[in-house]
Amino acid sequence: MSCGERVQVNINDHADVLVIGSGAAGMMAARAAADQGANVIIVDKSLIGRGGATVLAQMTVAVALGEAEEDSIESHWEDTVSGGRGLSDPEIVRSIVERGPEVIADMESYRVKWARTEQGHRSQVVSPGHSKKRCVYVDILNTGGATSKGLRRVISNDEKIKRLKNVAVTRLVTSQGRVLGAVGFSVEDMKMVSISASQVILATGGLTEVFERNSASTNMTGDGFLLAAEAGCELRDMEMVQFFPIAHLYPPVVGIDPIMWDPFRYKLGGRLLNGAHEEFMETYTGEVAGKYTATRDLTSYAIFKEVEAGRGSPHGGAYLDFTMIKEEDLRKGFGPVIDILESQGIDLTKDMIEVAPMAHFMLGGVKVNNKLETTVPNLYACGELIYGMHGANRLSGNAMTEALVTGRIAGENATQNVGERNDEYVAKETSKEKRRLESFWYPSSKSADDTSMLTFRKKIQTILWKGSGPLRAEKELEQALCNIERLTEEISQTPLEPQKRYALPQVEKLEAYTMAKLGAAIVKGALERRESRGAHVRLDYPDEQEETFSSKFDYKDGCWSYSKVKMKN
Repeated sequence: MSCGERVQVNINDHADVLVIGSGAAGMMAARAAADQGANVIIVDKSLIGRGGATVLAQMTVAVALGEAEEDSIESHWEDTVSGGRGLSDPEIVRSIVERGPEVIADMESYRVKWARTEQGHRSQVVSPGHSKKRCVYVDILNTGGATSKGLRRVISNDEKIKRLKNVAVTRLVTSQGRVLGAVGFSVEDMKMVSISASQVILATGGLTEVFERNSASTNMTGDGFLLAAEAGCELRDMEMVQFFPIAHLYPPVVGIDPIMWDPFRYKLGGRLLNGAHEEFMETYTGEVAGKYTATRDLTSYAIFKEVEAGRGSPHGGAYLDFTMIKEEDLRKGFGPVIDILESQGIDLTKDMIEVAPMAHFMLGGVKVNNKLETTVPNLYACGELIYGMHGANRLSGNAMTEALVTGRIAGENATQNVGERNDEYVAKETSKEKRRLESFWYPSSKSADDTSMLTFRKKIQTILWKGSGPLRAEKELEQALCNIERLTEEISQTPLEPQKRYALPQVEKLEAYTMAKLGAAIVKGALERRESRGAHVRLDYPDEQEETFSSKFDYKDGCWSYSKVKMKN
């Protein structure tokens, strides 16, 4: 079966294992479950393996191979736990870093070509926060694209894996506290869809599309977080969002990923300068000029403090400077990217560019154990959706490791628990879900208007960026919470025109509502965490509290409840 072949969507379908989401974590979960003999359905509201964060990822994968220098699983574990600022789950970190080398070898068998040295070893570099050269990569910023392509190839050729594209899952079906499958609709023809499964794996990725400045694909609206919460799952540390420090700001460019500058900076030694063309990182982090050692949370903080002090670049960020590097070295280091920049009037031998933080990665999420089981039976979660690996700050290179390994573990463990299904019950839930969606899309009290759902999305992004972005304070957070709750109600009461095919407004309304609901959780968590820790910076509470706690979120009757869980030392 070729990658481009259409797979028929059945109104009522079933499988041993249902995987929702098709980035690296989802595709790896599907592959692992099929390898164990399970019949699998993998479903995505977009195209299989072409949405989400993986296909955009350009940089590295952190694994303790020890090919560039002596390394160990223990060292990788220590660096990751230390980087998490006390909020990582040590057991989950260990389960991931232990199997990192294994999945790198597997990806090579899927024809992903890791860069190699002249001696034939896999090339490994040091990334900020890591104490060793342990980050592998695919040359010319193609790590994510190559990984996605390799996984798409292997799942498309597996007869045990059925792929369903353009199907929006809107609810997990539960009975007596257990997940039995999922219901939703086909975006292409507006037909309701039910999928009964013995075990369900959520792999829907992150939620950073909720912020005005973000590096996400537009479909990363946090669907899985709300699906899990509505099914009864516990969520943790929703206030913890990582802001990528040196994302492109100015001049405008097309055809490049806004976060592409990072690997070039630590490969070539690009300098960060303030508006007065002065290096400033050593003042905040002790980072020595010409080196690149500060973690992402500290670098973001340093840039914003310079802007706050009136020393930012003209567009509100910092300068990234490569002008001291020889043109020959620039061309070798940047490869074809330098031609893209030159075609748009940027000459790195003469021009500095402006960079500033942008929302990049969700650090908190669905609580799981080291088997990737959620707090609801029959339901697993993996990838960026979960809490546990990164704590209050993610180290560069650990995201792809987390996605590949947690997908593998979730697929294996879900298969071990395959049992009976309840196809009839799940199918019956389809009509109930249809009525719920119709009342949401077409409120009977109003006639349809021409309000664009994308207008609501932009309002949400603006509210969260201004009120709960990289630098936070009580007054702005309280206003953001008030605004987002009011906007949530407005979204739910705005009617749409019925659609028979390609129901993009219907999808956009669901996404806007989900983004607003998750935005409320982010803001509530940021209000309650009266300290600065890692990616969470409170200007009015600049110090870390002595007691370390995790934020616990439960969801009932459309509302979030919040409590604190003391962390073990």
